[in-house]
Amino acid sequence: MSIARFVSCTAVTAALLASASVRRASADAPAPRVVEVTARRFEFTPAAIRLRKGETVTLRLRTLDVRHGLFSRPLGIDAEFEPGAARDVTITPRETGTFVVICDRFCGSGHGNMKIAVVVE
Repeated sequence: MSIARFVSCTAVTAALLASASVRRASADAPAPRVVEVTARRFEFTPAAIRLRKGETVTLRLRTLDVRHGLFSRPLGIDAEFEPGAARDVTITPRETGTFVVICDRFCGSGHGNMKIAVVVE
C-alpha cells in the first residue's frame, strides 16, 4: 500500500468514526423541554416564559381562533400557525436578557399588544 493511499484510508476512517460519534451523541441527548403556547385574540398564554441560556426548548404553538404569528429576531423565531394544528418551533437561546416576542400576523384591533416576554437567564 502506498503512503498516499494509506493516508487517504486513514482520513476516511477518521471521518467515519467522527460521524458515528456525533450521531451517537445526538441520539443520547435528552429531548428538548416543551413549552405550550396558546394564542387567541389578543394574547398569548403564558404571557412570560423563562429559559436558560443554551437550553434547547420546543415551543408548541396553538391558536384558539385565527391564524397568528410568532416573531423574534434575536431568538430566531419566525413562525405562523393556524387553528386546528400545532406548530413546533425549537430554539436554543445563546444570549441572556429579556426578549419581546410578538405576533406578526395582524389579527384585529388589539394585535399590537399581543406579545410574550421571554426571559433568558
